[in-house]
Amino acid sequence: MPPRSAEISRKTKETEISVSLHVDGKGKSEIATGVGFFDHMLDQLSRHSLIDMTVKAKGDLHIDDHHTVEDTGIAIGQALSKALGERRGIMRYASIDLAMDETLTRAAIDVSGRPFLVWNVAFSSPTIGTFDTELVREFFQALAQNAGITLHVTNHYGANNHHIAETCFKAVARVLRAALEPDPRQLDAVPSTKGSLKG
Repeated sequence: MPPRSAEISRKTKETEISVSLHVDGKGKSEIATGVGFFDHMLDQLSRHSLIDMTVKAKGDLHIDDHHTVEDTGIAIGQALSKALGERRGIMRYASIDLAMDETLTRAAIDVSGRPFLVWNVAFSSPTIGTFDTELVREFFQALAQNAGITLHVTNHYGANNHHIAETCFKAVARVLRAALEPDPRQLDAVPSTKGSLKG
């Protein structure tokens, strides 16, 4: 399987973002978005997916965190799609129930080329510290749309909002890791009867 790496730069009037990633990495990350809690979550995404990731973002944080978080999801999704190319030789599907203390969250993925997000996660507070909990969904919506993945995330239960958010990122990381692993039985094949996973 050829190296699966990509770089993306994205600049608008609201944000300026650069992303580089290596799918077959060791989970090393350099994250600087200006949004502390979000940086922590992206560290988790990298560490548990084993995708090496460098993310640098400058956004209109004087307004709020929305544009920075959403546009970072767009850029990471675009980089991931570019790195995967034709998506040959991948396992494609994965799911996990991931526990963290009192919280349990399920993620399921199809690296299908068809973007879709099903989000069954509720937070009991509008913020975690100063971070808007609505932005967790916004990030994954942008990621799924631009990576071309079908992603289902369901929080079964939990009391601590930090734990709920963190299990979402960790669960998605683990299903990414599993679904993007090389399939030793069909390393050169696109895992689809259509012969294509480009939508």
